[in-house]
Amino acid sequence: MPQQITDVDLLRDYLKGVVDRADHHAQDVNEVALAIAGGVLWRKDNDPLEIMVREGEMKNVLWFKVAGKRYALSYNHDTGEVELRQGTTQGSVVASFSNTMTNKIVRQIFAAL
Repeated sequence: MPQQITDVDLLRDYLKGVVDRADHHAQDVNEVALAIAGGVLWRKDNDPLEIMVREGEMKNVLWFKVAGKRYALSYNHDTGEVELRQGTTQGSVVASFSNTMTNKIVRQIFAAL
């Protein structure tokens, strides 16, 4: 069930959880996660961010809109990358992120949304 992020403290708690989990289980994305967060905040519409909450815990899924189009960010366990998808976690893949990407590439991806 999505939960809206309506304040900076909740966003910080969400990002802390994502980075902490990545440090333990997804070390190929633990650094790029912060660049992705910056890209989302830079490009998102005024609509609130949404995060997946299951059994009271925040999970590694984030939804946001750019120019009215909805996007989902989630971790793909098979590829070890964070995927940016159109609409839902099952939508078309727009981009995949890992620590091998430069900030310049991350910026280009978000600029193109």
